[in-house]
Amino acid sequence: MREHDSSGRATMRRGRRTFDDDEPDFLKRGRLEPALTEDPDLPDTGDRWSTWDGALHGPQPRPEWVRTEHGAVDTELGMLKTGKEADVFLVRRAVPDTGQVSMLAAKRYRDADHRLFHRDSGYLEGRRVRRSREMRAMATRTSFGRDLIAGQWAAAEFAALSRLWQLGHDSGAICVPYPVQLAGTELMLEFVGDWASGQAAPRLAQVRPDPDELRDLWDQLVAALSVLARCGLAHGDLSPYNLLVHGGRLVLIDLPQVVDVVANPQGPRFLARDVRNVATWFAARGLPAEVLDEEELTARLLSDAGLG
Repeated sequence: MREHDSSGRATMRRGRRTFDDDEPDFLKRGRLEPALTEDPDLPDTGDRWSTWDGALHGPQPRPEWVRTEHGAVDTELGMLKTGKEADVFLVRRAVPDTGQVSMLAAKRYRDADHRLFHRDSGYLEGRRVRRSREMRAMATRTSFGRDLIAGQWAAAEFAALSRLWQLGHDSGAICVPYPVQLAGTELMLEFVGDWASGQAAPRLAQVRPDPDELRDLWDQLVAALSVLARCGLAHGDLSPYNLLVHGGRLVLIDLPQVVDVVANPQGPRFLARDVRNVATWFAARGLPAEVLDEEELTARLLSDAGLG
């Protein structure tokens, strides 16, 4: 809903919050107003028209399954995952009567009153915004500042996935979901799993690989971590629970807290913790010690990042 202040300038109201024209682009762009859900011009099927228009789009070359048609319709199929900062929903985007369908994971960061960014101070070191007003709001964790932080999480994850997907497309050394679009604090990603049944791919923590599969998954992980390190990045929260196994490939997910290893003073510590978390799981599953050398891998990744 649009209102006007005393000067006549339009402002945007969302619930009890009002954002003026100083609001960052990543929060303004693609915001879905509550009034849109009451629009009488709704599609005959599904829940809403596709939100593709007005969103930031993923990298080229765009996969053929991405639906960009104006007549595409989004249908909510249920929740895939709930977390402290965001919830993930399964969405079918389809062009009615054509058979053109894509399955998306819609990651929606919660508003300031229902979100717990309990670790954000360490991760946000090295990230900057343009205006001192915004920096102060983030530092003091005002309601506006927490919305800014949520926008930074979503924008950081979208940017990281876009970069890593492109690198994976070119080299095959890393696999992440394709980032379809970013609209405000909603990030839509490729759904990794069985599109027909809506069954998500298992997390690494759920699989029981035989020795050969275990070694192959470890080699894939090392290659992916090396790609991240050469980009100057660490996952920041890597564990067997944010790695999927799909079609024999290890897929990295959940990258909102991606860390700039160079700019963030705590970057090397985050990188070392990532390695420790996954190395512990592989060691417990029987990966030989001569293959799994946690200290050597950490040192090699820091060197790849230019810190060795």
